[in-house]
Amino acid sequence: MKGKATVALGFLALIAVGALLLAMPQCRVSGEWGDFQSSAFTACSAVCVTGLTVVDIAATFSLVGQIVLLVLVEVGCLGLMMCGTFLMIAIGRRLSLASEFSLMNAYGVEQVKGVKSLILWVIGSMLFFELVGAAALWWKLRDPYLSIFYSVMGFCNAGFSILPGSIAAFADDPWVVMTLAFETILGSIGFLVIFNLLTFKFVHRPSGGRGRMSLQSRVVLRFTGYLLAVGFIAFLALEWNGALGGMDLPRKLYVAFYQAVTPRTCGFCLVPTETLKPITRLVYEVLMFIGGAPGSAAAGIKVTTFAVLIYTLLALCRGDRETIIGKRVVPMDIVRESIVIFMALVVLVTLAMGVLLITEDGRGIPTDALFFEACSAITTTGLSMGDTTSSLSFAGRIAIMCAMFAGRLGALSVVLIIGDREAQRHVRYPTEELVVG
Repeated sequence: MKGKATVALGFLALIAVGALLLAMPQCRVSGEWGDFQSSAFTACSAVCVTGLTVVDIAATFSLVGQIVLLVLVEVGCLGLMMCGTFLMIAIGRRLSLASEFSLMNAYGVEQVKGVKSLILWVIGSMLFFELVGAAALWWKLRDPYLSIFYSVMGFCNAGFSILPGSIAAFADDPWVVMTLAFETILGSIGFLVIFNLLTFKFVHRPSGGRGRMSLQSRVVLRFTGYLLAVGFIAFLALEWNGALGGMDLPRKLYVAFYQAVTPRTCGFCLVPTETLKPITRLVYEVLMFIGGAPGSAAAGIKVTTFAVLIYTLLALCRGDRETIIGKRVVPMDIVRESIVIFMALVVLVTLAMGVLLITEDGRGIPTDALFFEACSAITTTGLSMGDTTSSLSFAGRIAIMCAMFAGRLGALSVVLIIGDREAQRHVRYPTEELVVG
């Protein structure tokens, strides 16, 4: 509980520092002090790894300002807890047992052994994949800064762009599009899944047996594949003669694939969201709601939560008392947490939508655009319908900032900050049946 509140305060402090830096004359194209409101919104969006913005990044921020934005995205992606832990280890301080458990739980690890190695692996792998992505982009773009900027934004699942139309300028280049797509996928599956993939066939256990792919990795990879396939097929089928109309077959395929990747909390788009059919945007909203994997750059309820809910529903339909995934029984605590996370995110989206309906009443913004904006902010996706974000009132922007912040912390973290998970009841009440449904 205390650790969760500390992380939340740390994020708030980083947003405040980022807002001050982005408002400085050195960070502005104009060379003058900037609007603190837009700076705060941009800093919040960067730290929360969202990508929503109320200003034109290239026209507003100088090279220094864009580098500050990159740093905020990087730190937000890693998480303040991870960065703070790394600094403590770097200066020789020892972690408390509670901090180790908190850190390992955030990244889905059951053991606390090897925290230092884990942190070095997370930071090292992040920089490695971003450099590889930048090199791949440079091969086509021939612009070092542009390559680094979009590589970082792709891997961190942030949707900031310094070119007009998001990444529509790259729509004719499948190499660039697919590079960004696979970087986004890597960033959304989580560091430990990547580690497990790279080592499970080669690492020997003390007993002599080889390592295995964990249930966590199998569920993440399987459901990531399912969601990508569903998004790809849905986009092709729904937009074949719509947003994809006029494209040749190869371009339709890679554009549709990327458009299936981006709702997993990235925020880049090849096709303007406002031009999509309402049913396609509904598919997007579902994919945004689910999000990526725990311990990744993505938000949402997470694919593992979605998997637990699906298998629990199937178990109830079969009359089973336990939720079983991959011949493993999921503890009831995990099932309950999954239900809490799902309901908490539903409540957060509903609250965000309700506030926007009040603050934007009479401003002419369509209701479906506001709902899409609320979903995008809560799930830190960064997609928006046209200029919805920049058209919001001051109160509406504050609501979106709060939504991004809550989404970045995670629905379960918000619930744990408000309530006390450790509280135990010492009184047992009698059981009585209740008719439901």
